[in-house]
Parts: sequence; structure tokens; C-alpha cells
Amino acid sequence: MKIYGASLLALGVLHSASGFVVQTPKTAVSTKLASSRVRDEIETRQRTRGGDMAPEPMRRPVGDFPRILDIWESSYPELVQGGSLRTWSFSSPLVEQVQVMLKTEGRPLNANVELWQGPDNSPQKMGVYIEDGSFRPFSAVIFTPRGSNAIAIRNTGHLEFPLAAAVEPADTGGLGGITRSILDQRGRTIQGGAVYTEPFSPLVESVCVMLKTDGRPLNARIELLQGPNNNKQVIELYTEDGLERPFFSVIETPGTGNVVRIVNTATVEFPLSCSIEPYTVEPGYTGEPVSTYGGAGAGYSQGRPLF
Repeated sequence: MKIYGASLLALGVLHSASGFVVQTPKTAVSTKLASSRVRDEIETRQRTRGGDMAPEPMRRPVGDFPRILDIWESSYPELVQGGSLRTWSFSSPLVEQVQVMLKTEGRPLNANVELWQGPDNSPQKMGVYIEDGSFRPFSAVIFTPRGSNAIAIRNTGHLEFPLAAAVEPADTGGLGGITRSILDQRGRTIQGGAVYTEPFSPLVESVCVMLKTDGRPLNARIELLQGPNNNKQVIELYTEDGLERPFFSVIETPGTGNVVRIVNTATVEFPLSCSIEPYTVEPGYTGEPVSTYGGAGAGYSQGRPLF
């Protein structure tokens, strides 16, 4: 009887073990499917910005230009802690344009960006404030003619607010191509002390701004507003020669109610030329301007962007 009972117990153990073996593939398959769904969800969220579940690849530049996200992925950013200074030198005279890109992990961004050319010579300066450096990263092109130039970036925020900075030559594969395409355009003239505003459609995800003069100094403030007196991004700009070193920047405009405001902070003797164009748009954008004037100067042609 003991032998018979032991045999039955052994058969029960084998039966339960065999049942466990049969159920294992089902468990593995369900885990694999769950992990694939989680991975797909993570990849979808990584392709979105600011909670908007529209996939990032659907947003496209108006012309044949790279997306800011693609430029960031191909760059090599460096961390700049709060209160510290970082410099990048370009001694070759072949480097005539440098693209500067700044971003944070969702915290505010406060920085000073300067162009150094020789000892105690800063022909271009700008102060940058962004409410959310991840939602609206900073992208600009600084012209560096005649070689021996350096870009200095100082994080004026607190130690708790570091930023990532990428400074590289602006070739045709980066932002340099678009600057050449609109550099010769005739923009809207903004007299000294005047203010110009340009609203944009919710389908416009980013806009490019070009400011220049006829060789005189350039002093301006570029603001991105989303609501009455609600500054999301502010750039205080000074350029010694607005013809030799014009200002170009790509400003992210996600959401609705975005308005770009240009203020010529110089006196009436120093006008500037401004060109504002859509850069990245969502599907369904027709190019029709929101404002009555139809864009900034040559910004629109028959209801469509020039790009």
C-alpha cells in the first residue's frame, strides 16, 4: 500500500509538472505581447512633444530642410551647469556660420550667448529666456566671418537648472541652408522704437525669424507670446553690424494662440528688416496667414510660404 501510494503521489507530481510546462509558452507569449505594446507606447511618446499625441514624423518643414529634432539627434551637446561658462572656438576662416542649440529637461532656461572675436571684442550678444527648455528649445545661427571666432555660453540660472548646449558649424545639412535661402529676401521694415506682431495658425509648429540691417547696429527683442502678456520665450539681441552678422533663429510655437512680437529697441535712426516664415507645420496647413497683412514683408506670396 505504501508503494502504491508513493506511485500515485509521483504520478500526481509529474502530471502537475507537465501541466506547468504546457502553460509556460502561454505565459511567455502574453509577456512578449505586453512588452511589445509597452515598447510601442514608449516609442510613440518619444515621438511626441508636450503631451500632444500627434506623431512627430507627421510634422514636416515647409521646405526641403531638416527638422530641429533631427539636428539635435546628430549633434553632440555638452552640459553647462547653472552659473558656469562654456566656450567653443572656431579658428578656421572657412567656418562662416555656427548653429547654437540650447535645451533643458523641462526646466526654465536662462543663458547669455556671445560671439567673441579677438580680446575684449563681442560683436554679437543675446540674452535668452525660455519658460520650458524642453518644450521650446533654442535654435539660432550666428555668423562668424573672418575666422578666429569663439562662442561663449553662460548659464545665468541657478545651479539646479543646468542646460545642454550644442555648438557646431552650420553647414547645408543643418540650419545653414535655410539661412542662405532667406538671407536675400526683402523683409518688413521696423523703425526704431516700433513694435511688430505676427500671429500664427495652430498648425504651425515652429517659425524662423531673420533680422538684419543695412550695416548699422541691431538692437531688438524677440518675444513668443501665448496669451496676453504671457511670454514663453524672450531673446534680447545686440549685433554690431546687422548686415555682416544678421540674426536667425527657429522658434518653436506648439499649441494655439502663438504670437511672435519683434520690438526694435534702438532709436529711430536704426531701422531693421524682419522676415518671419513658418518652418515646421502639421498636415493640413495651407499656408494662409492669420494676420490681415499676410505675413512679414515677403513672408507670404499668394497665401503660400516662399519656401
